[in-house]
Formats: sequence, structure tokens, C-alpha cells
Amino acid sequence: MAGIMATVISPAGLAQADFQLAGPLKDRRIVVAMSGGVDSSVVAALAARSGAEVIGVTLQLYDHGAKAKRVGACCAGQDIRDARAVADRLGFAHYVHDHESRFRDTVIDQFADEYLAGRTPIPCVRCNMGVKFTDLFQLARDLGADCLATGHYVRRMMGPAGAELHRAVDPARDQSYFLFATTQEQLDFLRFPLGGLEKSVVREIARDLGLGVAGKPDSQDICFVPDGDYATLVRKLRPEAEDRGEIVHVDGTVLGAHKGLIHYTVGQRRGIDIGGQAEPLYVIRLDAAAKRVIVGPRRALAVAGARIGEANWLAEVDRRPVLAKVRSMAKPVPAQMDGDRLLFAAPEYGVAPGQAAVLYDVAEPTRVLGGGWIEESFAAEPTE
Repeated sequence: MAGIMATVISPAGLAQADFQLAGPLKDRRIVVAMSGGVDSSVVAALAARSGAEVIGVTLQLYDHGAKAKRVGACCAGQDIRDARAVADRLGFAHYVHDHESRFRDTVIDQFADEYLAGRTPIPCVRCNMGVKFTDLFQLARDLGADCLATGHYVRRMMGPAGAELHRAVDPARDQSYFLFATTQEQLDFLRFPLGGLEKSVVREIARDLGLGVAGKPDSQDICFVPDGDYATLVRKLRPEAEDRGEIVHVDGTVLGAHKGLIHYTVGQRRGIDIGGQAEPLYVIRLDAAAKRVIVGPRRALAVAGARIGEANWLAEVDRRPVLAKVRSMAKPVPAQMDGDRLLFAAPEYGVAPGQAAVLYDVAEPTRVLGGGWIEESFAAEPTE
């Protein structure tokens, strides 16, 4: 059984976090990834209170005019200033590194390309896989850090074979789905001091410490999309993504025309705008090559399994019963891996290529076993 990260909350609402470092912390150096929000700021405060030497690092990921000042963004404009203000208040060094071009190439452009290919992307995972947990990881190493601490809501727990990744205590804040690509090497170096806390406690700590970001709104999931209008961004980067095409029933009947693949995703019901059907229609799949939106009744969404690509495993999973989560808001369901195929114990719905399949341990459901990208799904019954 994995050991629990020790986090003790005082009556005043402050926390003394265990950064899981051996020896006196005064001899340790902790690099903190600071986005300018309340979560990473509290991590920095906890690190500073531990007695360790603290270095704050912020990656500037974009600076697109008004977006840099928008409430709910991160890693740009006002957020960088907020991170620097926290570092100044707590008395530790803070550095800003410009990663805008790499972020654009590896996250924003890939986001647009995925929609163009008829897939449903998760840019936050790509960001964690690249600029955050790869580039920042190396930067922390170069700075001589003993660990890299972040404000993510997950837990790093020690098990019989070493460090394990577990869900956060607060289910409403758990980010384990988005961190499935964390490698074992990264997990050995990373620390997540907030995984054992509820968000309300984190804000209380920020208020008690007098941090100016205590009441700052949380960043939105897709930080680089203004006002959540991802279609406008994709259209700007890849105009052909809004080419019109046919809406086709799974039985082959052409029902009408769609307004561009970027406006549809697997499992979608609203916005199809096809009337006169005996049953409600759902988006079953997207055929990017033919620019077709395939629709049908809900039962046509049922899939028996999916092929998984770019997998990252933190434990052996082949032919092992697991719990699989195929969307960030979905409930994990019983499944089993067979090579690169994820097979569901019962038909699963809304399995969209481009999303992630994250696996959890049946015996210890908080433990993340790893995951991968859904490349394609296999229908549970014929759809044509």
C-alpha cells in the first residue's frame, strides 16, 4: 500500500507540506513552476516556509494582446506580474522564460491540426507533455534543483516500486486525467503539495499569507482560446477546417449539409440541426477525408474498445483488469488492455479519437497506471 503524503493543516488554515526530500530542507533547492495563479503561488509559499531555497520559474507561453490581460488566462501578461509579486513578497528569486514559439508549434498548431483531422484534442495534456514537464523539467535540473514543485491537484505517493501517481483528495479538483503522460523519470523529480488539500483550504492559505492572488479566478482549461471560442482560433490558423460537407446517417442516407468539421465532436447532440427523424441524432464519427459528419441514434455510439497510441505506462497493464476513463468528466469503467487495444467490459459511449484513455488500478482506484491517446474506436454493433 502506498504511503500518504503528509500534509498537516493548522487551526489558522496554514499548511506545512512534505516535499518528500531527504535530509534538512535548508540544504535543499526547490524550483516552483509559477503560472501566476493561486495554486502555484501557494506551493511557492509552502516551499519558502519549509526552509528550502526556492526559485520560482514562469514560462511565458503567449502574449496575444488582450488575451494576456484576460481573467482566466495563465502564463502571460498579468499572470507573470502576479507570479513576480508573490516571489517578491516571499523573498525568493523568480525567472521568466520565453517559450512562446515552442508553445505555438507543439500545442496551438497541433490543436488546430487535430480539429482539421476530425479529432477532439486536449491541449492541456500536450502542454504538460512538452513545455511544462519536459522543458521546465530540464530547466529545473539545470538550476540544480532537488525537485520541481507544481500546483497540480494530484498526489505523488511512494509505493513498493517507487513513486506513484494518484488522484487528488478533492475529486472536484483532481487533474490526474490530464497528467497521464507523466513519465516515471518525471514523477521521481516532481512534487505536488496540493494533492492532499481541498481548493477552499488553498485559498485560505493564500489569504492567511496575504498573497494578492488569493481571490484570483481559476484559469480556464484552454488558456490560449479567447472567450472559449476555439472555432475562431482554428478557423484563423486552418481556414479549410470550416469547409462545408455532408451530414450522413449511419445507414448511408445524406441528410443535409454541415458548417465545418470544427463545429462537431463525437457524442454531440445539439447543433446538428436535422429534423424530422424518428430518433434524436448524435455525431457518431467524423470523416475528415470526405469532410463528412456521420450521425445516428445513440445506440450507434456504443463502442466495444479503442486503439491506443503514444501510450505512457507507470505500471504493467497488459491483460490486467483496469478502470478506464475516456473523457475528463467521465466515470472510470471496467476494461482491459490487450496490446494496444483497450477493451471495455460493457459498451462505452462518446469515445472520441483525439481524447485520452487514462487507466486506474482496480485494487487501488486512486492510482494512475498511465494512459494514451484514442486513435480509433471499434463499434459494439454494426452502424451501417
